[in-house]
Amino acid sequence: MKNLLFILCIIVCSIQANAQELTITGTVTDATGPLPGVNVISSGTKYGATTDFDGIYTIKAKKGDTLAFTYIGYKYKEVIVKESLKIDVVLEEDNTALDEVVITSYASSSEIAYTGNNVRKVTKREKIQNKISNQLAGSVAGVQITKGTKNTAKPIVIRGVSSISAGNEPLYIVDGVPAKEGNRAIYKIKPSKIKSMEVFKSPKASVLFGEAGKNGCVIITTKGYTSTINYDEEYAKLSENQFKKVTLNPLSTFSIDVDKAGYSNIRRMINNGEDIPFDAVKVEEMVNYFDYAYPQPIDEHPFSITTNLAKTPWNTQTQLVRIGLQGKEYLNEELPASNLTFLIDVSGSMGDYNKLPLLVSAFKLLVHQLREKDKVSIVVYAGAAGVVLPPTSGHQKEKIINALSKLEAGGSTAGGEGIELAYKLAEKNFKKNGNNRVILATDGDFNVGASSNSDMEKLIEEKRSSGVFLSVLGFGMGNYKDSKLETLADKGNGNHAYIDNMQEAQKVFGKEFGGTLYTIAKDVKIQVEFNPAKVQAYRLIGYENRLLADEDFVDDTKDAGELGSGHKVTALYEVVPVGVKSDYVKDVAGLKYINTEVTDSYTDELFTVKFRYKKPDSDTSVEMVHIQKSEETEMSADFKFASAVAIFGLQLRKSQFTNNASFSTVLKLAEQGRGEDKQGYRAEFIRLVNATNKEL
Repeated sequence: MKNLLFILCIIVCSIQANAQELTITGTVTDATGPLPGVNVISSGTKYGATTDFDGIYTIKAKKGDTLAFTYIGYKYKEVIVKESLKIDVVLEEDNTALDEVVITSYASSSEIAYTGNNVRKVTKREKIQNKISNQLAGSVAGVQITKGTKNTAKPIVIRGVSSISAGNEPLYIVDGVPAKEGNRAIYKIKPSKIKSMEVFKSPKASVLFGEAGKNGCVIITTKGYTSTINYDEEYAKLSENQFKKVTLNPLSTFSIDVDKAGYSNIRRMINNGEDIPFDAVKVEEMVNYFDYAYPQPIDEHPFSITTNLAKTPWNTQTQLVRIGLQGKEYLNEELPASNLTFLIDVSGSMGDYNKLPLLVSAFKLLVHQLREKDKVSIVVYAGAAGVVLPPTSGHQKEKIINALSKLEAGGSTAGGEGIELAYKLAEKNFKKNGNNRVILATDGDFNVGASSNSDMEKLIEEKRSSGVFLSVLGFGMGNYKDSKLETLADKGNGNHAYIDNMQEAQKVFGKEFGGTLYTIAKDVKIQVEFNPAKVQAYRLIGYENRLLADEDFVDDTKDAGELGSGHKVTALYEVVPVGVKSDYVKDVAGLKYINTEVTDSYTDELFTVKFRYKKPDSDTSVEMVHIQKSEETEMSADFKFASAVAIFGLQLRKSQFTNNASFSTVLKLAEQGRGEDKQGYRAEFIRLVNATNKEL
């Protein structure tokens, strides 16, 4: 009996030992490295696990259990748990591709959609469709979406096609926006900034995201917007202006720029703790954001000219030139009657709080300033374009505001179709001798029909001849297309602003109402001729995407910038005086066929600057000439502040021309140039510099 009990005890202990749960750890890799998001399931327990971003997993299992490893795009693999508590696995790629996934949902009304001239409810099925298409259409390679019809149970079909992006990275969506940088971007996010994270594996990732999710999908929600990812924002490539020798390049020619989007966009990035892409920093737009005390014009020309010369605050070897234009200022009641067409993006990408909701609030500020003689129309576009409000008198403010308040976001983005319809409506209601303007408000994420920058440029150039001007207002972040919106404004005889909050909306539609809406001079060009007797070399600070060929200055067919009522334009040059040794001036071989000897004439002149402009209704330009003497003067408060903004922009761009200037130099100049600062914009700039300095 004792022997029997002993044997039974051994059996029970053995069973208990075999049934004991073990903690298994390991790393899952492929041929290139760790795999995050791999699904690991134990056959004998209720436990499952997912590998982290280093491919490491931890799971409970028993001896004899089978661990199943599954990951979309890779072959299924099983491993039996034996003695070892560490099980590393290498997965092999599986080239089997997803063909088609079907998602079905049924109708239930809740939102407003605009299709053509019709207003209707958006179904629950369309909401799901919009959410998916908003995330993927035009942003993620390898996805085609086929939509169902109204009030039917016809499913949304997502067809996976061959991705143009090779590799095995999962799809990352951060705060609702596909992360363009993929895996590398995720490593930049501080763990303390992550609110939640979901990992979708096979087959769910493929169901939700088609071929784009073939390697799985990681959806991350942050605690507030995180700058550590550039998302899918687009900025035109800028190559910084270099120093040019006057004897070889005596002329500097460029188009004016009154756009201010660059500054408010950078302000948004700094306030959100973001990394700032170099190409997002447009120094001239930063400088021109601020108000300077230039004199009003007193002659027949629509703007005055101011020039100054002073020592460069950040480089003792150079001098700083300031050229300032001041547009004639008109009171609101003095402006001609306006024919305004609001062109508003109501696509799915505009659903965020800082897009359509902010846009509507901003436009209400504009509506409150309209007069009875002004007319407003509203055109919206998503998957299609439609007229929401026919031309309505400015005294019917409640009617206009009600139309704005009903706007809801949903659908893809047919920007080209919207522009066509808006211009057609503006031309139909054209006011002779009036202010005819389309005001486009969007994040610029066009993905249906004509949508590329070149498509937009061609379309707007065709519309420009109609006499209808264009203002472009950018909203939102994550998928903001600055390059596209800048192209539209430049080619549409208009201006470009970025509205990140109601303070900026008040500035654009309140303080600068006339400049935003009423053009007093178009195709304004500047050409500076430096005197080689006084200047060795010069460099235009900013304006990289506004440069013109020297011969374009006298060519009236060449487009240039527009100047609005009360607008100010500032341009800065850094120059190397004759006789000063500078690393910026490089030796070049002598010329055989061109005489580069310097004349003894005009020895008291530093440069001559010429301006050409056209009246808004004219195709022939008028020329103005201004001469700057070579005497240095003390910097005014305005000049100091403009210098502070310029050097800060150069620091953000990691420019080679900062001469290692410190943030304390920026702050000292800004404080000295702060002045009265009634609106507090200069104080805000100082706060931004301080915030950036602390980050670095």
